[in-house]
Amino acid sequence: MTTTMQNVPTAAIGSAVATIQEKINGIIDDLIESLPPVDTLAAEEQRRIIARYSAVLEGNFIYWMTATLLAVKSEAAKPILIDNLMEEVRDAHPAMLRRFFVAAQAFPTPDDSQAIHEDMTKMRLFLGRLSAVQSLATMAFFEGFIQRFMGYLASLAAAQGSKEMEYTDVHGVCDIAHTAGLFQALGEEMNLSPLPAGVDLFEGVYLLRNLVDCIVFNRATLQAA
Repeated sequence: MTTTMQNVPTAAIGSAVATIQEKINGIIDDLIESLPPVDTLAAEEQRRIIARYSAVLEGNFIYWMTATLLAVKSEAAKPILIDNLMEEVRDAHPAMLRRFFVAAQAFPTPDDSQAIHEDMTKMRLFLGRLSAVQSLATMAFFEGFIQRFMGYLASLAAAQGSKEMEYTDVHGVCDIAHTAGLFQALGEEMNLSPLPAGVDLFEGVYLLRNLVDCIVFNRATLQAA
């Protein structure tokens, strides 16, 4: 499916964003429903999911959100992204994540990092194109997924014997507001700078969905829609 936004009347922006959000929520629903029950996984499989997630998030989330901020042109969208980044930096979320995966004995190994390398590189290159509308849709998807994924991630850590749940507790709550803010920013950017004809709004969402699939199953899904 190719979704473009060109010359969308201002009055229709809210409806367009709602349609995009519905599609993204459906992709998230499918991902959450595909998660293997924690108690069916061997301890090493549990560890590897935590480790692959950590290898992606610790060094990339702030970078990806910063790339999105650099891409946007709307003055109304920028404060939303800055507030998100301010919380990440001020509250040291990468340090929070590190405490989480260290306590779960899931420090990423070279094999864990190599497993997500190709799909993570695709995401870095995509966001480096600085396409604001595409980047906002992608990060809205990511925040929405992370919020829904936190309960599962906490269960994996608990199965590893960990009681360090600050990271999952915080992101299970704060990412609700972050997701809503990103969809608001998406509407602002679509109104100011719609995508050219023929550009797929969901390109980054699909790339990131593949990366999530690699985190959970250690495989890439090349399916585009």
